[in-house]
Amino acid sequence: MSKERIGILGGAFDPFHQGHLRMALSVLETGRLNRLYILPAGDDAYKPIVVGKEDRWKMVVTACTQDGRLIPSRMEMDRPSPAYTVDTLLALKKEHPRAELFFVIGTDAVMKLHRWHRAEEVFPLCTFLICPRAGEVLLEDFSAEKARLTALGARFIMIRMSPISISSTEIRESLALGAPTPNLFSPIREYCALKGLYGMPVREESAGEWIDKLFAALNPRRFAHSLSVAGTARRLARIHGVDPCQAEQAGLLHDCAKCLPLKEMKRIAIEHSLTNDPAILSSSALMHSLVGAWVARNEYGMADPEVLEAIAYHNTGHAGMSRLAMCVCLADSIEPTRESYPLLEQVRVLSELSLERALLMSLEGTAAFVRSRGKYLHPRTQETISWLKTLPEVRSPRK
Repeated sequence: MSKERIGILGGAFDPFHQGHLRMALSVLETGRLNRLYILPAGDDAYKPIVVGKEDRWKMVVTACTQDGRLIPSRMEMDRPSPAYTVDTLLALKKEHPRAELFFVIGTDAVMKLHRWHRAEEVFPLCTFLICPRAGEVLLEDFSAEKARLTALGARFIMIRMSPISISSTEIRESLALGAPTPNLFSPIREYCALKGLYGMPVREESAGEWIDKLFAALNPRRFAHSLSVAGTARRLARIHGVDPCQAEQAGLLHDCAKCLPLKEMKRIAIEHSLTNDPAILSSSALMHSLVGAWVARNEYGMADPEVLEAIAYHNTGHAGMSRLAMCVCLADSIEPTRESYPLLEQVRVLSELSLERALLMSLEGTAAFVRSRGKYLHPRTQETISWLKTLPEVRSPRK
């Protein structure tokens, strides 16, 4: 039985960007790793930290949802200062005694390895995976030092990838200016915007408390999805003349009850007379929206009835729904982290032109998919489809 191959990638991740992701995926491929631990540094790391560890931790957890082999770890973040690599490796070796460990470094770090704390103990514990990094290290100096360290027992593997030109500093500057950040995972940009990080203005005073509660209540994928829906709903609202703040609030909270056990959802629904529909009461997929509106009002303090309506019907829609609710329902189905499904790209394009037509296409696609699988389609969805077809924007779309 082959040994498990485990990698370790540490850093400030202030914030974690797509350059970090590209490095991680290259390391996983070249190193033939089973998984890669992502270890954010504590607030007293070797270089200045802009954002505190808890925000960086939430962003790293969110970023790791992009690949199941990425495992966020608080090992170095929570260790009393100073956090040395040798201690991390020893802890992982104890936890995974049969695994081979691989530590990710840049070419510039090779020149400093001899100064690492207890370097002679580090070398036998791992193999170093070297990622090319643009800098001032001369090739002959690098090769000579690598050869010298190899003679001392260090092991190296060069990672096949071009040097990463993305920097966290540039990302932070773009966020402060409100400029586009194509190299930042969309849920992480929304996280920064809602919390007012890196010089961004705070958009929602309650967002910090909401995000902390959502992070505790949802699994990482659902948390990332909620952030992405919030950002997408805000963008759709701005395009179509809907209040963007309401849309963002509803998008952020729309799945706040999604990860509750079915038994707990049912208890809330019955005790508070949210529904007596047996089909809804037996399905968390259907019930989480109605229960979510109750949770948003009673546990998150959301008092806006229009926002609560958007949350309550984001999964099925309803005849006569507001355009705010349309934004959230549509954002839920087209946000950037959604796995591809038939008509997704067509719905995304149409969403820029017409809320009503895009939502109709999305719901019709959902209905067709559900029926093709022989599953139950709640009548409210079909009622919404029929209602949308009567609207002037659908019957006589603008040229």
